[in-house]
Amino acid sequence: MTVEFDESLEIPLSALRLKRRERARWGRRLLAAIVCRLEKRRSRRKLSELTDDELRDIGLTPAQAKAERSKSWFWF
Repeated sequence: MTVEFDESLEIPLSALRLKRRERARWGRRLLAAIVCRLEKRRSRRKLSELTDDELRDIGLTPAQAKAERSKSWFWF
């Protein structure tokens, strides 16, 4: 079995590929978390634009809508 090395670092290329895949996986998870948080923020912003009649149509009271809108978009 032959192992290829990166001449500048003397690290097996397979190890470098593994690190690259791990970083890509981490980046995809981070991006998914950001997208999820921004979607919640957008949904809460839209919720604040609904009238009382529209809130009743979706089964919420104005108090429930206000409680949801007041949640932090960043943490939850």
